[in-house]
Amino acid sequence: MTQVAMLGTGIMGAAMARNLLRAGHRVAVWNRTAARAEPLAADGAAVAGSPAEAVDGAEVVITMLKDGETALAVMTDAAPSLRSGQVWAQMGTVGLGSLGRLAAFAAERGLTFVDAPVQGTKQPAEQGKLLVLAAGPQDARTVLAPVFDTVGARTLWLDESGASGAGTRLKLAAVSYAISLTSVVAESVALATGLGLDPALLGEVLTGGPLDSVYLQTKMKAMIEGDFEPSFAVRNAETNTRLIHEAAESAKIRVDVNDAVGERFRRAIEQGHGDEDMAATYRASFPT
Repeated sequence: MTQVAMLGTGIMGAAMARNLLRAGHRVAVWNRTAARAEPLAADGAAVAGSPAEAVDGAEVVITMLKDGETALAVMTDAAPSLRSGQVWAQMGTVGLGSLGRLAAFAAERGLTFVDAPVQGTKQPAEQGKLLVLAAGPQDARTVLAPVFDTVGARTLWLDESGASGAGTRLKLAAVSYAISLTSVVAESVALATGLGLDPALLGEVLTGGPLDSVYLQTKMKAMIEGDFEPSFAVRNAETNTRLIHEAAESAKIRVDVNDAVGERFRRAIEQGHGDEDMAATYRASFPT
């Protein structure tokens, strides 16, 4: 079994850590807000007081953090215990602008850097059914296989170099679809409601047709019932719209829908819905 350090135990990191523990891996966890990491002790995790303590002796270091700047800061804090040859799997959505700095940090310290963001939210994370979008050298794949096979249903290897950002590039394209679709559903449900209709009628129109999907049904149900327990929070979705915009700008691509969606998420945050599921963007259709 593999000795793993999990840096970041939010919704995704905690679920991934639990699956690793159930599979028999040895896992040390750390989170800046310690209360988010401490419950994992009951699952068998070693709860570390610092990033350096968490990575000490680890074969694989996983960062599951909100952005690249945070990942770099945490790994800098971990530096005293990092050793040449450790595999660092960056599994959060960090954006292309930060990726070069993360790869350079890894190279300076002799770490094997793997860019491996995951596609999926709370439920697939809990079920170990994430899709891992990975880029990294062949020797790291052997080390990471039992880890990725535990947290994910499938790993898609895209490139031999983590510094290429192939995983992050594909993740940004995929998450662009998910967050834009969520906002489209939100506006449709809000429009039906605002026009005096039972929004459930919208479901009757779409169910079973070419536009139907499990995702549509899940988000529509959440909006109609007002159930915004977070699988992927509005605040994190808004961060992703900015990362998508930056990546698109570097590629000279317009992302008009993404930019409008970002504005919508910011409005939802201003209304107090930042920590709710991104389905709460539905609320942004109505005046406060």
